[in-house]
Amino acid sequence: MSIAGLFPGQGSQSQGMLTDLASAFPIVNETFAQASQVLGRDLWQIVQHGPETALNSTENTQPLMLTAGVATWRVWQQQGGCVPVVMAGHSLGEYSALVAAGALDFAEAVSVVAERARLMQSAVPEGLGAMAAVLGMDDAEVMAACADAAQSEVVEAVNFNSPGQLVIAGHSTAIDRAIEALKARGGKKIVKLSVSVPSHCALMQPAATLLAKRLAEVKLKLSTLPVFHNVDAKPRTTAVDIAQALTEQLYRPVRWTDTVKALQQQFAIKAAVEFGPGKVLTGLNKRIDKQIEAVAVYDQASLEAALKVCGA
Repeated sequence: MSIAGLFPGQGSQSQGMLTDLASAFPIVNETFAQASQVLGRDLWQIVQHGPETALNSTENTQPLMLTAGVATWRVWQQQGGCVPVVMAGHSLGEYSALVAAGALDFAEAVSVVAERARLMQSAVPEGLGAMAAVLGMDDAEVMAACADAAQSEVVEAVNFNSPGQLVIAGHSTAIDRAIEALKARGGKKIVKLSVSVPSHCALMQPAATLLAKRLAEVKLKLSTLPVFHNVDAKPRTTAVDIAQALTEQLYRPVRWTDTVKALQQQFAIKAAVEFGPGKVLTGLNKRIDKQIEAVAVYDQASLEAALKVCGA
């Protein structure tokens, strides 16, 4: 069966994630130990015991989610799961996808992602930026409300997650104005998110400039397994272009709806398998294209179910 391998990003983390998989497959703990050695701090300890503030701190969450995605992928490989024909990741998940595809060394990815998190956190002082999820509204309506609310500040639609589910990001004050503008346009469900970094908007450009310098030092290589990127729902054909896509990703929108549609159109995928904690992407994918069988691998039961899909 033609499957796509997908990896979630920040927001899918939870305390105790992957504990069930780790109890059956030592490769999970081994993967976390490898990442912990790179960073000099015990990531599995944070997963198991928190505290919640440490788990949700951007500088921990990003390497944690990278490691969780790679650990789950390694379990899939050990258990003889079928090889995807294409891969993609949501935001940070692109790094997990590149590791799984063989385009990026895991230890190097851990180091880069930790730097990415640090740069993002330092780009905007705490409290200055914000994000909000907008449900049940048309994309054009959301973008128009953001344009009305900007008033020389930044507020943009940054995550096109599925039809009727967008996320906006920018200055906190502009986000507040946008929320009022969205309500005036009939918006009924707008939820401010508990994040410290306004990802994927213009406020991240200073961080992107610095990340580009770090990515220039990274050994990226092309893989026979294509990885589609969020910024335009397309793969890259050179290592330089991969680094450029990862740089632009910081301040350009995540076009997840377009990405899933592109995977289907170009590879006629029958199933999308999400590797990592939770099933956020699986829920989104069901809304994007109901013809794609969407499954997630995050514990032993879900692994067994996904392997059956693979063998169908």
